[in-house]
Formats: sequence, structure tokens, C-alpha cells
Amino acid sequence: MKLRLFQIDAFAGRVFSGNPAAVVPLEHWLDDQTLQSIAAENNLSETAFFVGEKGYFQIRWMTPTEEVDLCGHATLAAAWVVFNEIEKGRSEVHFRSQSGPLRVSALGDTLSLDFPSRPPEARDGATAALTAALGARPREVLASRDYLAVFETEDEVRALNPDMPKVAALDHMAVIATAPGGDCDFVSRFFVPSLGIPEDPVTGSAHCTLVPYWSKRLGKTRLFARQVSARGGELWCEDRGERVSIAGRCVKYLEGTIELPAA
Repeated sequence: MKLRLFQIDAFAGRVFSGNPAAVVPLEHWLDDQTLQSIAAENNLSETAFFVGEKGYFQIRWMTPTEEVDLCGHATLAAAWVVFNEIEKGRSEVHFRSQSGPLRVSALGDTLSLDFPSRPPEARDGATAALTAALGARPREVLASRDYLAVFETEDEVRALNPDMPKVAALDHMAVIATAPGGDCDFVSRFFVPSLGIPEDPVTGSAHCTLVPYWSKRLGKTRLFARQVSARGGELWCEDRGERVSIAGRCVKYLEGTIELPAA
């Protein structure tokens, strides 16, 4: 069996930046073990698989070790593949997912995700564990799906050198570290060693939590963000109440074929 494979740098204006995602369009679903084996072989933070046609698809995302309920950059990458390779000329695509309906729209070379908002809530008593894991004390700790560690300055976020086993042992899936940005509204980094990803380069799903937090704190609905990992990425965001818009660009790095043994 042969499957098409794309590797797309998401939230990036050029190759070797942003967050690389593998995208595998399918005519029908394969068994979970095969999907997980493909994701492990790709060895990227996420592989997106989708099935469907005519702008309506079901999508799933897998890290090298397990399936996740929401992934922004791989959804952006999957939409880019639909727009540019599968159904050329389309400007909107709808995905069904574990996190409900998702929509991606194309405006020129910018793609915009319509994702659920995940506002964080205060988490008293978690500061000591996060300080030990991150090696620095945040000024504020909140959580949604992930911990949100808020720092005073961008320099503090850039300087973080987490103890990954301690981060993995925390009682939330991942840690988002954030602070006000120097040339943007806010910066962030995203650590998720519990899923085999020490640091994710650019994370759309983390902005489901970051956008409502910074929108409320800054008193504005439209925000420009940077994820300050080594690769880095830019995100144009909007708080829309129960939904958030997260926009960025994509660049194709690789196209190939997966060769699976006959059943």
C-alpha cells in the first residue's frame, strides 16, 4: 500500500522555521496501530491524518507515542495540503475532530484556524512544583488542559531550561510559559515531554489558552504573538468569545510516499 506524505512547516514564512508537521491524507481509516507506527516513524511532534472530500474531513493527530485531542500546527498544515494538493482552489475546509468542529480559512498565503477557546483558571498550590520543573518562579500560575506559567519578561521565558522529567511528572499534559513580548503582544514556549516532545516549536492549541488570557489582561481582542523556541513562529490571533482565531503561514518542505507492506 502506498500513502502520500507531506511535511509542512507551519506558522512559518520560510522552510526550517515554524513547526514541522507530517500530513497523511487517507482514502479510508487504517487501524490505530498502523497510524501510530507511521507517526512514530515520522518522529515529528505531530502527524495529521484525515479522511473525506469536498471540503469536509475527519482529522486525527498523533505524536510519536500517542494520539492527542487537538493540534493547531498540524491542522494548519493539513488545511494547506487540502488547499494546495488535494482540492486546489478551495478557500475553506471543515474538520471533525475529538475537540469538535474546526474550520480553516485561506486569505492569500495566510491560513486562519477557528478553534475552541480554553480560558485558564488560577491554580493555587502549583507554583512550587512548576518552579522546580522550570528552574524559575512564575509570577502567576493558571491551567486549562495545560499549565500556564506567566513570567514578568520575555527574557525570562527565553532563558528557561526546564528539568524535563519533572515537567513530565506534573499533573497536566504540558506547560505553557508566557510573558509580555518586546515587539509583539506576548511570547510563549511549550513543553510537553509527557508525550515525547521536550519542546514544541510552535503550538496552535496552546494559543486556545493564551489568547483568552492575554486578551483579558491587555484589554484587546486582536493579538500578535511569537513562540520563541529555537525555530520560532508568528501567530496572528483573535479572541472571539467561545472561539479563537489563530492564523499563520505554511511552507512545504517535503513530499513523498509511504510504502506499507501488503496486508
